[in-house]
Amino acid sequence: MKFRVERESLADAVAWTAKSLPARPPVPVLAGVLLETDNDRLTVSGFDYEVSSQMGVDVQTDTPGRVLVSGRLLAEITRALPNHPVEVDADEARAEIVCGTARFTLPTMPVEDYPTLPEMPTVAGAVDADEFATAVAQVVVASGKDDTLPVLTGVRLEFEGDRLTLLATDRYRLAVRELTWRPGAADVSQNALVPARTLSDTARAMSSGTEVTLALSQGATGEGLIGFSGAGRRTTTRLLDGQFPPVRSLFPDSHAIQAKVPTATMIEVVKRVSLVAERNTPVRLAFTSGMLTVEAGGTEDARASESTDAVFDGDDIEIAFNPQFLLDGLNALGTEVAVLSCTTPLKPAVLTGEVADAESKPVNESAYRYLLMPVRVSQ
Repeated sequence: MKFRVERESLADAVAWTAKSLPARPPVPVLAGVLLETDNDRLTVSGFDYEVSSQMGVDVQTDTPGRVLVSGRLLAEITRALPNHPVEVDADEARAEIVCGTARFTLPTMPVEDYPTLPEMPTVAGAVDADEFATAVAQVVVASGKDDTLPVLTGVRLEFEGDRLTLLATDRYRLAVRELTWRPGAADVSQNALVPARTLSDTARAMSSGTEVTLALSQGATGEGLIGFSGAGRRTTTRLLDGQFPPVRSLFPDSHAIQAKVPTATMIEVVKRVSLVAERNTPVRLAFTSGMLTVEAGGTEDARASESTDAVFDGDDIEIAFNPQFLLDGLNALGTEVAVLSCTTPLKPAVLTGEVADAESKPVNESAYRYLLMPVRVSQ
């Protein structure tokens, strides 16, 4: 195999594909990326039996062929190459990479031992790439990181007609985002539980395109696949097995107290005050008429408080939260004003957002909701 390609294109394709490779592969070939050239097109592929990634770039092909090399090493090399066209010449034993005066020789791995990548499932529809990336980023902040509870490490995608809903929870907070998508069939009704990390990486990488195509298998949840394609990339991942908890019922039907604070101001205040908070120490939010006071204490000698204006409706209340969980929700809002709704200091509170300028198009508050469990504090 021999081809010539622009350095940036090659580095981008290899980095995208190598990102999903396992750090400790069960067999050596799974640490490799497969390079295939045909008709002046290079396809870079990676697969670990759970996630497959593939990206194509235009090249000048002298000799078509296939070669398997270490993915992470190739990613590091291509990222570090000078800004010149890259020539790759490979045979069964080695691959030679030349870029300007830089020259690297890598051993190859047996292509015949590399597993066949799964086919893309049936295309289900498409969604705007930027909106999908935003929605995924808003939701994954609430996904679990505990691998002993694998169901909570995923994001549940619910497809109902032209509505796509994303949900994630780690038992302490819950994020829900709704958006419109373009289904292939008007009566689609299907769910998928997707690993949060894979979904996050995929949505972010495909945001450079105009839309993301979603493909869903028709099998059982744990046996099926979901596929995404866009911006010249495609990826598939196995769906997580298990039953996602019925979290929608956690959202209260009404609220007794509602406060509105400029989002950027509230973020800065919480960040500053939480500097003195020791690990697992909450910050307290005290709402009174027209005022929000944020307090935190670490040791007897380290305490902080700061006040800011707030539009407040309801009885005075003091409620405490994990500061990082609160900041995650505030940063995910993406609106000028944060709206905090709650009933009592010990029941879940809900963060939504709205724009500050009344002449602007209002944000649908139900599009993104972030439910946060308060922390019980001693008086």
